[in-house]
Amino acid sequence: MPPPERGRGRPPRSFENIVSVAADLVDEFGVDGVNMRLLAERLGTGTATLYRHVTGKDELMVYVLDSRMGEIVGAYDALVGGPRTWREALERIAFAYRGFLVAHPNVLPLLVGRLPIGPHALTIRESTLAALTERGFSQELAARAFTTLLQYVVGSAVTQAGSPAPDEALTHTPSEARFAEGLEIVLDGIDRIRRRSAR
Repeated sequence: MPPPERGRGRPPRSFENIVSVAADLVDEFGVDGVNMRLLAERLGTGTATLYRHVTGKDELMVYVLDSRMGEIVGAYDALVGGPRTWREALERIAFAYRGFLVAHPNVLPLLVGRLPIGPHALTIRESTLAALTERGFSQELAARAFTTLLQYVVGSAVTQAGSPAPDEALTHTPSEARFAEGLEIVLDGIDRIRRRSAR
């Protein structure tokens, strides 16, 4: 839910439009290259209008990240049929997350060192946990498996983005193969712990 507008002044701007334009600016300039003045200029309004919606850039970036994460939900939902196994469920979310980071590499700093808390992020988490618990995972193990998976996906993207050409690094085929290999190792580790906890 968008935050309520604060105060009066210029004609109200759609909060969804503000977030959408801010997200485009992040894609274009990166998180550090975006500020409230630049956003206001792109929208053709004043910064006071923006501050009626959010307290500042940090709060706005929370909404930007969650807006973009809607693409993960869309990619996951677009797959035909539900996952047949817990392993397939985690593979689906891992590749959907990776596809999101390939499309929007500049949002990566928003995922490092912070936990996404928006509606789309919670949908991703809850649907993944449900897929795991329905297939025999305890709530605790499901949560640990999900966290471990995301740490791998984000960590992999951080490593690749540190190359001289991050866009090429994220989309290069050998890197995709290395990602798949690493994911297999992560899933094998989760499987070992799952089997041990079932004894």
